[in-house]
Amino acid sequence: MNSPERLKEITRFLLEYANRLMGSGVHTSRVVRNTRRIGRSLDVEVKMSVFQRTMVVSVCDPENHEVYNEVSVIPSFPISFELNAELSALSWEAYDNRLTLEALWEKYNHIISRPKMDPLCTLFLVGFANASFCALFGGDWTARCIVFSATLIGFYLRQVMQKKHINHYIVFVVSAFAASLVASSALTLDTTAEVAIATSVLYLVPGVPLLNGVIDIVEGHALTGCSRLIQALLLVLCIAVGLSCTLMLVRNSLL
Repeated sequence: MNSPERLKEITRFLLEYANRLMGSGVHTSRVVRNTRRIGRSLDVEVKMSVFQRTMVVSVCDPENHEVYNEVSVIPSFPISFELNAELSALSWEAYDNRLTLEALWEKYNHIISRPKMDPLCTLFLVGFANASFCALFGGDWTARCIVFSATLIGFYLRQVMQKKHINHYIVFVVSAFAASLVASSALTLDTTAEVAIATSVLYLVPGVPLLNGVIDIVEGHALTGCSRLIQALLLVLCIAVGLSCTLMLVRNSLL
């Protein structure tokens, strides 16, 4: 039997754990499964209500039916598949080995405190990835080099604006405009310019929110899924606005 103070401590850990997963790009049903699995390892029943921006976690002791509830705003974290996999593995480790709450906090803090990938390394990897998209769509080597350069500039602007906590819709519009404007230099060369311009903004496509939105709807979390799809579609619209601004300047000879 857990005391009220113990239930409070368990709830706070589960809420922190679930928020980290939800904010890092995990679909809702996986967050619920992992959190409930840890709850079972601690001999409590966990019930959750997950929305796009908030989360409610209720922890109940099955013996004395004492219940503790806590509500939290879901923070935003960089998407990390490695982190998500390690946190999911932690839930299985807790379930298989019956880890104590103190051990869970220790392992959780160790996972989230690991050094992140250097932003400069990320910048160049994204540049190479987007140049590869250009190659997949039939771009020649000149177009690939232009797309690589355009991606470096656009993604660097995105990193700087995100550090300044600028609205992410504005970030997407400006990043798409900058990348496509640099890529439009391909029009002055004998190369596959249309492919270069079209693929220069592909690094901004919100694939994870789109995928998670569909998964959430299919698995019954329709409200969260629709919210994620709407947010992703708005981001796609922002990309289209940035690209359209470049096309208006270039195609209409405004430059």
